[in-house]
Amino acid sequence: MNAAGQKMREQIIQLEQHMVDPQESTLRNGFHLMAPTGWLNDPNGLCQLGDQYHVFFQYAPYDAKGSGPKGWGHYRTKDWCEFEYMPVPLLPDEEFDRNGVYSGSSFIDDKGMHLFYTGNVKLPGDHDYTTSGRLADTVLVESADGIHFGKKQVVIHTAQYPEGLSCHVRDPKVWKENGWYYMILGARTLQDKGEVLIYRSEDMKQWQLYKIATTQEPFGYMWECPDLLAMPEGQILSVSPQGLQAQEDRYQNQYQTGYFILPDWITHHREDQVIIDENRFREWDKGFDFYAPQSFVDGQGRRILIGWAGMPDAAYQNLETEREGWQHCLTVPRRITLRTNPHTGKQEVYQEPIPELEQLRTGECITVAQKETVFTSEYMDLLCDGLPDTFEIIIADGVKLQYQDGWIQLSLTEECGCGRDIRKTRIEAVSSLRILIDSSILEIYLNDGEMVFTTRYYKKERGIRLQVSCLESTILAYPMHAVNIRPFNE
Repeated sequence: MNAAGQKMREQIIQLEQHMVDPQESTLRNGFHLMAPTGWLNDPNGLCQLGDQYHVFFQYAPYDAKGSGPKGWGHYRTKDWCEFEYMPVPLLPDEEFDRNGVYSGSSFIDDKGMHLFYTGNVKLPGDHDYTTSGRLADTVLVESADGIHFGKKQVVIHTAQYPEGLSCHVRDPKVWKENGWYYMILGARTLQDKGEVLIYRSEDMKQWQLYKIATTQEPFGYMWECPDLLAMPEGQILSVSPQGLQAQEDRYQNQYQTGYFILPDWITHHREDQVIIDENRFREWDKGFDFYAPQSFVDGQGRRILIGWAGMPDAAYQNLETEREGWQHCLTVPRRITLRTNPHTGKQEVYQEPIPELEQLRTGECITVAQKETVFTSEYMDLLCDGLPDTFEIIIADGVKLQYQDGWIQLSLTEECGCGRDIRKTRIEAVSSLRILIDSSILEIYLNDGEMVFTTRYYKKERGIRLQVSCLESTILAYPMHAVNIRPFNE
């Protein structure tokens, strides 16, 4: 980090010392990672180096609305319960990233950590910054230990991207396959069509365009935050499309995020352009607050995914946390698997919280046997099994989950949702639920992760008020501890 970066880092340390006291806030979450202060968005650089997991994230510490210099924040953990908050590793301190160290990924090998990101530059002048006026170089930074980071170097200049693209090319994700390094980037064409660029390299320094993947007809005008998940059963392409039209049971957020289960490996196609069937697209999450997920494979061979529990340009807001000087958080880490859905017989993606989170349970297990129960705990892991064909669950008097006639609906009151109203979709059956309840976020997993709803919510009192209509079901409540976060001490 150069002198300009060091100066920004010192300013950030001062800002972080004035963060809101978690003991005085009813909104700071216990087991969902947040920035100490200011704005957080996309998870970046997720990886495991040695016995440490690393979680980087987009971080704008100067303002809770996201203005000001944007770099990467950084946590690390060995067990997902005890965390170290690390010094800010990447800040916009070079000409090629002066308007932001944007999203990216990490690649791990025996030399350490290789971080790739988009360096955002807005040129002066009369520009719309979509068709002109923006540079988006792909930048590499290396670290042997995940603590000390070397010199930044541009590995793909904006001028090297293919013709016909807008200024929006970003979010590199890198992996290795059959002796080659691959990189996938999200892009928007000048014809307002979303696509991904796939590059290939022998050394991670010199990259050549290998393939372009898109749909036959436009499926959104921009594909952000791409990820290619290699699973034992096949490849999954994850993208966050912008510009899809809302439908009764899907695409209900401002922007969407989802995946295509590919019929064959995209990197094995002989054609330079790969056409993807848009009908294969499925949403990662049906709730209000989920975007820009990223995944990695850990030392146990698990595919783990974390999303940003937020939504850009949404009509609903988080004014309650903004008043405290911070905004947004990440989801818990989810294990991703491909399974045959017992209700449909189709191969589908399942998402489940990683089992390490169960270590946060206090040891107490409460059987819910009344229509209304008030818990003193702020954090809860709620399990419901044997659900009837129709049910209703209400949390904090303002969040209602109801299932009837093949429709699952999540609704929030204006006071509790700050503009979040209704999200609904079809599902053939709901036999089980798992609801992770934190101070101001809920993650709702249906049928062992067949479907997920994530939402922020804002209660007016401490504790958890739970109302249920399905007392014939088995409902178990596990109070939880907060994760422990301590500052890094080298």
